[in-house]
Amino acid sequence: MAGTVRVTLVRSRIGIKPKQRGTLRALGLRRIDQTVELPDRPEIRGMIAKVPHLVRVDEA
Repeated sequence: MAGTVRVTLVRSRIGIKPKQRGTLRALGLRRIDQTVELPDRPEIRGMIAKVPHLVRVDEA
């Protein structure tokens, strides 16, 4: 079974491109310092790779 990944929004969504804003919303991140736990799957890793400058990732 795959583990989980803890993703935290560390920078503001103001001024970013609409596609990146949609990616954050798909990850479930809406506010700065909000943290979500997601399954460690290739789809999730791909979304994180699109916004690495906005999030912090911790292995859970």
